[in-house]
Amino acid sequence: MPNRWVIPDIHGCANTLKALIEEQVRPTRNDEIYFLGDYIDRGPGSKEVIDYIRNMQKDEYSVTALKGNHEDFVLELYDAEMKSQNTWYKLFGNQKKRSWYTIGGKEFLKSFQINSLRDIPVEYIQWMKDLQYYAKLDDFVLVHAGLNFSHSDPFKDKHSMMWIRDYPIQPWKIQNRRIIHGHVPVSLELIDLAVQNKFYQFIDLDNGTYMTDKSGYGNLVALELNEMKMVIQDNRDEVAPQ
Repeated sequence: MPNRWVIPDIHGCANTLKALIEEQVRPTRNDEIYFLGDYIDRGPGSKEVIDYIRNMQKDEYSVTALKGNHEDFVLELYDAEMKSQNTWYKLFGNQKKRSWYTIGGKEFLKSFQINSLRDIPVEYIQWMKDLQYYAKLDDFVLVHAGLNFSHSDPFKDKHSMMWIRDYPIQPWKIQNRRIIHGHVPVSLELIDLAVQNKFYQFIDLDNGTYMTDKSGYGNLVALELNEMKMVIQDNRDEVAPQ
């Protein structure tokens, strides 16, 4: 049976991703690899992370890449910047851009060697636009942030899939599948507890890859779903203090 690997928020830590894939996961083209979004910002290699995943797709690995809130934010800013003469951008665009800079926007631009989002090659914008919002497996639902169970159909609320934080789960709406997500960094101890306890309704895999100055954080985690085996990759990138 093919392995099924789930990898959460990478946040521009390209060397860390490469080490995780090539030294620990070592996938074959029969294996399934699911990325949970937030490939960009914070770390130094946003472009390199996207290039690495795109190359895996081109090399015909079975890769499913989901959209995170950081991709959603960049796409919103890109659309605004391309329409920078309109009233909305004049009022809100610069404020949103300043907010983005505090969560890794400057590192993103530096990675692409550009000064403005309007200069990013359109193929990267299109790749981010084409990212999926969720993946539904027989036993799990994979999503970046979570699901809005106050909606009659949680899979209709795309914004929540990228941005939601706290949400009560109504398991019958997802046919009693467990949710696996990232988005909110938690300690390795909490990740391991959720992985080992099959009665937990969700598993948050995000260990805050970029949080190298915080004890119990700063690793990139991968979870193999068939055996519920977790591998942990320490950070291999130079990340500025957050």
